[in-house]
Amino acid sequence: MKRIADSTIRRLSLYLRHLEDAEERGVETISSDDLARRGGTTSAQVRKDLSFFGSFGKRGLGYSVPELAGRLREIMGLGRTWRVAIIGAGKIGTALASYRGFQQRGFVIVGAYDTNPEKVGRALDGVVVRSMRDLAADVSRERPDIAILTVPGEDAQTVADQLVVAGIKAIMSFAPVQLQVPPDVALKTVNMAIELEGLSFALVNRD
Repeated sequence: MKRIADSTIRRLSLYLRHLEDAEERGVETISSDDLARRGGTTSAQVRKDLSFFGSFGKRGLGYSVPELAGRLREIMGLGRTWRVAIIGAGKIGTALASYRGFQQRGFVIVGAYDTNPEKVGRALDGVVVRSMRDLAADVSRERPDIAILTVPGEDAQTVADQLVVAGIKAIMSFAPVQLQVPPDVALKTVNMAIELEGLSFALVNRD
């Protein structure tokens, strides 16, 4: 499959949430216009996004809500459980460990790690914080699929390197730095400052 843009994947997630809302309300079919409104885009973009993954819907009839929702869950890899390790048991790591939405989407926190001896041994929403010294052995035994990195920027690359060596193939980083990982490791960076700058830009450029 050709590389799909991150913006397309984000829209697919929005379409899926709209479809799931429609399922709960008993809606059987939905139009590309309806999906476009939820995704903040156009009906043409909806059709283009979906076309990357096959043929969906019928002209004039729209999309079957259960069918399209099921296909999007499959496309997004939501038909299985993903094991997640949190690296960094500070405020962000603690908040993420407590977020119920992860488990509802199939993401289960199986481990939490920190270098601070005062944090090792305490529980984050039922998950005991372990020492980073245990990471390699734990990854080999428990095989988490995804690591969420919530360490300071100056430590982030070193920790990312440890994760790669341990065999982690997907990393979400909250560190405010650009990490370098091998091509076979998926990396997503969540930079709060950049997101706020996007909002400040929108505010000063209204009308």
